[in-house]
Amino acid sequence: MTAAQPAPPAPAPSFPLRWERREPPLAAAAVLAVGDAVPGLAAAALERIRDGARLGVLADDGPRLPAADRALLVLGTEDDLPWAEGARYLGRDAGLLVPTTARPAPAAALWRQALGATEGRLCVLVPGRALVADPPAPVTSPAALDAFIRPEGPGPNGAGGDTR
Repeated sequence: MTAAQPAPPAPAPSFPLRWERREPPLAAAAVLAVGDAVPGLAAAALERIRDGARLGVLADDGPRLPAADRALLVLGTEDDLPWAEGARYLGRDAGLLVPTTARPAPAAALWRQALGATEGRLCVLVPGRALVADPPAPVTSPAALDAFIRPEGPGPNGAGGDTR
């Protein structure tokens, strides 16, 4: 008598991401800059923090990451969020940060689950990019953004720029 072999695991469901226009737009809860827009958003966020805004900041800026792929996410209340040319405002849809004027299809809750975001984690989905991370603490020192104001971003030691 032979034991039955376990069935192979079912493949994860696969579905394409589509974006639909959203009317009215979501309230802004974050602003995202990618590539050349990062220094402008960093400078604007720095000014808002100096003016007393409470903002959280997440950066995707590894030392080997090309400047075009760097990203800076600033979270805060709609009134506190900075503006920067080329940056995109994001709003919350079923726990997922998405562009304020776009709706992901299928539903946002399905995308949050598909990205593996557990309760309490920050989850961002925009065309061409997804991020799941722990939410950042509010920035308490304006110096935390200084390195991002430089077009080349922070260096390998976090100090910013080329240290040669």
